[in-house]
Amino acid sequence: MSGNSPVPYLELVEHKLVERMIDEAFDVLERTGVLIEDPEAGRLLEDAGMKVMRRDERGCVVSVTRGLVEQSLKSAPSSVMLYDRSDGGEAAVVLEPGDDRVHFNPGSSAPYVYDFRSGRIRKPKTRDLVDFALVSDVLKHIDAQSTAMIPSDVADGVADRYRLFLVLRNSIKPVVTGTFDIDGLEAMKEMLVTVRGSEQALRERPMAIFSICPSPPLRWSNLACHDLIHCARAHIPVQIVPAPLTGVSAPVTLAGAVVQHTVEALSGVVIGQLAQPGSPVVYGGSPAAFDMHTGSAATGAIEAFMMCSALSQIGRRLGLPTQAYMALSDAKMPDAQAGLETGIGAVLAALCGVNLVAGPGMLAFEGCQSLEKLVIDNEVCGMAKRLIEGIVPRTTPLAGDLLQENIHASAHFLTSPTTRKWFREEFFCPGDVLDREGRDTWAEGGSTSAAERAHSESERILEHHRPLPLAPHVDRGLVRLMEREAARYGMDRLPATATI
Repeated sequence: MSGNSPVPYLELVEHKLVERMIDEAFDVLERTGVLIEDPEAGRLLEDAGMKVMRRDERGCVVSVTRGLVEQSLKSAPSSVMLYDRSDGGEAAVVLEPGDDRVHFNPGSSAPYVYDFRSGRIRKPKTRDLVDFALVSDVLKHIDAQSTAMIPSDVADGVADRYRLFLVLRNSIKPVVTGTFDIDGLEAMKEMLVTVRGSEQALRERPMAIFSICPSPPLRWSNLACHDLIHCARAHIPVQIVPAPLTGVSAPVTLAGAVVQHTVEALSGVVIGQLAQPGSPVVYGGSPAAFDMHTGSAATGAIEAFMMCSALSQIGRRLGLPTQAYMALSDAKMPDAQAGLETGIGAVLAALCGVNLVAGPGMLAFEGCQSLEKLVIDNEVCGMAKRLIEGIVPRTTPLAGDLLQENIHASAHFLTSPTTRKWFREEFFCPGDVLDREGRDTWAEGGSTSAAERAHSESERILEHHRPLPLAPHVDRGLVRLMEREAARYGMDRLPATATI
């Protein structure tokens, strides 16, 4: 890695193949083109001199030249910063290719939640997202929030902005979010402006990043184009998140799927930079491997993580910050499979230099959130961060003096000043969720599982934590705005748990 990190990047794709993938993506963009459903995006490309290869009822297929892609990459900023929602707007997440830091956030938009008490998966309600935001606000190694789940106790049409409303009120951390319909973006932008104070202040200190997802293969919908263009013009950061599914909506070979991903991501970069040169963009992705045995889109498969690792290499090669869904699992509860898949994904992401990693808390093919898994995954993320700090020299000599000092003495290393000085730097100290007690102590404490301990920890947080409140006039403005949006969809009041 760059900077002071002693750990080199793990690169799963040899450099020649990375260049070949990029060259082939350029070729596909020009010879095959991309389907653009949105008329404004089509005009932007035509005005830039791009050739419309054909038109039909769906939109137009546009050829995009290598020259325009390279011009767009030059205008895209090489780093993206997200700030918290405090009055001063402190920098909380710095995304930059080659930067040593890795940042974790829960994935967004899950339609289900795992209910630990019943052991069942159900549709979430307002209280579930509020609790998720409150616990995320506390967890040290979760760097950003997300609009993690879709509450079922509000009208469908207002769900995208309602999620953002709840998270903004219950956490100080920056937010990863997205829209469900074209009407959503303007209201969500208005919420962000209300909290930050002005449009200019939001431009200077953005506190949300919007996920923009092309439709595989090679299609940009009206909604995706609309959000991409309007976020760019408002200088709101976006992460372009293609989601190729091998053998279904993308080639079955991993290399072929990565080429398709590159085409979709680069075409998004072009549309955003044509709308507003210099607008902040992150090169993201959420690939999945189709399991022919079960018919499922496995996001926790090792092949999905391999594709994410490849997209990180390509994004870094192109000079863009990167994002990927990797710290997640396809398990249906916070069990051994959840830990296995999440641990592998998080560690791979950290070693491969992914700047923003989504997935802590996620289960069931990105379709379910678990509060207990989120608490466990916080420790996974902390361990991944410790890993890439590497082994570094703290003393000179490294051990000789200490060995000489202790070999002839009755004292041991526990009493050494060097131990007291460096213990906390050298050793990742997990919370009580990870069990490192002796067997007898563990048995005396109830022989609890990691999920049971995580549940207890989440209950403790919810009992004691109070997030940094919004200023009263800001909170009132946010509530009025949300009530206005809810009324548009036939709701005469918000759920009681939304405004306490």
